[in-house]
Amino acid sequence: MSDYADLEITLLRRDSVTYVIQPRFARPKSDTDVRLDADGPLVAHIDPDALQDLDDDEYGRALGECLFGGGFGTAFRMAVATSQSEGVRLRVRLVMDSSAAALHELRWETIRDPRDGSTLTTSENVLFSRYLGSLDWRSVTLGPRESLSALVVVAAPSGQLRLTDGRVLEPFDAEDELRRARDGLVGYRIDALPSATGRPTIDQIVDKLRSGYDVLYLVCHGYLHHEEPVLVLEGEDGQPRTILGSELADRIRELTRLPRLVYLASCQTAGAGDERHSEDAGVLCALGPRLAASGVPAVIAMQGNITMTTAGEFATAFFRALNDDGLVDRATAVARGAVRGRPDWWAPTLFMRLKSGRLWYASGSAGGDAGPDIWPDLITMIKAGFCTPIIGPAISDALLGTRQEIARAWATRYRYPMAPHNRESLPQVAQWLSVAHSRPLLGLELDSQLRGALHTRFEGELPPEALEPTAPIEDVLAAGWTALHARGAVEPYSVLADLPLPIYLTTQPSRLLANALEAVGREPEVVLCRWNEETDWPESVFDREPGYKPTVQRPLVYHLLGLLELPSSLVLTEDDYFDFLTGVTRDREVVPKSVRAALSASALMFVGFRIDEWDFRVLFSGLMKTEGANLRKGFSHVAVQIDPEEGSTIDAARARAYLERYMLKTDISLYWGSSDAFLKELHGWVAR
Repeated sequence: MSDYADLEITLLRRDSVTYVIQPRFARPKSDTDVRLDADGPLVAHIDPDALQDLDDDEYGRALGECLFGGGFGTAFRMAVATSQSEGVRLRVRLVMDSSAAALHELRWETIRDPRDGSTLTTSENVLFSRYLGSLDWRSVTLGPRESLSALVVVAAPSGQLRLTDGRVLEPFDAEDELRRARDGLVGYRIDALPSATGRPTIDQIVDKLRSGYDVLYLVCHGYLHHEEPVLVLEGEDGQPRTILGSELADRIRELTRLPRLVYLASCQTAGAGDERHSEDAGVLCALGPRLAASGVPAVIAMQGNITMTTAGEFATAFFRALNDDGLVDRATAVARGAVRGRPDWWAPTLFMRLKSGRLWYASGSAGGDAGPDIWPDLITMIKAGFCTPIIGPAISDALLGTRQEIARAWATRYRYPMAPHNRESLPQVAQWLSVAHSRPLLGLELDSQLRGALHTRFEGELPPEALEPTAPIEDVLAAGWTALHARGAVEPYSVLADLPLPIYLTTQPSRLLANALEAVGREPEVVLCRWNEETDWPESVFDREPGYKPTVQRPLVYHLLGLLELPSSLVLTEDDYFDFLTGVTRDREVVPKSVRAALSASALMFVGFRIDEWDFRVLFSGLMKTEGANLRKGFSHVAVQIDPEEGSTIDAARARAYLERYMLKTDISLYWGSSDAFLKELHGWVAR
């Protein structure tokens, strides 16, 4: 079963022991919710004091009776039966309203069905998580399975820490904890603190996280102080240093790239694997909601006391299951099932803000119903010269950062007042900035933002002249490209420059593609799309040589959305996009004849786009409706590359159907993955 029905259960406090239940149920691939409380309000009577002295089995039965004993039990069983009848799993998300936040202290993972006493949270057919909203509107970009990475932090200070209540936190064996983490994280690229070059201090942890990891695996002592979790990390001297859990959450919130999963493991303070310990487990669980609220997509934490045997077996089973399909809630259910015979099987807790539950995707051709293998036909078209790359913003992410990062930076700096979920949309933030301040400010801000990104990403690798404030931005970009190339990675522009093609269309506002073409001995002609009448457009090769025809040796690099060196040529704001669309559709001569011919009589290879963003939609609406649409239908080997994203493009088959509608039913072969993954694979095929 690959599809899921969704049941969201929201609890709102009415009085000290009475809570209103608001359930919402949705069938797979449905855009509408079904209200399960249509016959009237559903309530649950939950008294935490009455539960606290029960053993784990009695606790789960009593909690199940509290939630399912009334009318909601019938509604829940209807949701289960409906999902089973449709052959899909049921994803259950428990949401505690802010008025019911105290219910997070309950051991929901023990809950049982009061009818037969079966546990609900060990089933792979009913996937359970505590769902938490967040004020962080950043989208969750999924990572490819083959490049998963983890930062393992084991804070094991050399000295004791005596608490104000007289308790003493003893040192533990960091090497044992590192080994346990590595045993679980099989297949991940792992970096660790402590290491030969760093210690698990808060500053070094955050500094490491800036480079981007899929998983943060944290092992440390902790305790509660006035109901605030306190973590025991290390100072530079290796001695204990305490920080508030809220500080860690705040520092992580400030990162540009958040870890997709934070796994809060428990440390073994003393004793055998079946001996329980209580210094840290409840504290780490209390930290889970804070991290989720800070924007971390998924958090696993240990509640109550947990034995090291259970903790170790759960971690191994969890990461093994996560490697199967990337679904964190399913992996949690599998891992709980693996330790169900243990008395503390319920201790691992999942806090999540992912509606899909997915942490990674499998890159490559979509295959199956989502389309055939793209590579044989695509490579044939490239080698024959019948392919036109259309290059999107994500091609430069490794070099310059994402457009979402630029939008967030501008929104923060200028206190963007519109809807929070628009803070990552560069056209919308730029539109507001151009009205509230001025249009020329945008060019200056973009120049400054790109310089700062390059100086940060390539600190110590850029030549001194590139660091000068007066250095032309294209020179700074070229220096960054050279530094990235020197690292030995497969660099996107170099891959594109190696393709024997006569025409490249790009939305990138730099000359990096032309530079890469020149680096391999080709002689590119750079031409800008003249989408407005206000700009003093530079002379193009078509002005100098009316008979110019692009060739492999002398290719055309056609900039659709302008160049940095000519700020008025840049398409940045919403108004700019509308004007661009008007310009290229009103007068077909705005787009050179050779470009129009390539759009209608060659395979189109889109690289570095997200299908829900402005530039992608504008290109389709403008360029794809030029003459020759019927000719384009004859090319059945169009390669489209998009970046999967939580809540946006996580379903390859549905994304392909959307693209087909956009491209007038053209037969699309869909590659599923990031720009880097696509181009690395393309590089391998071309090099054969």
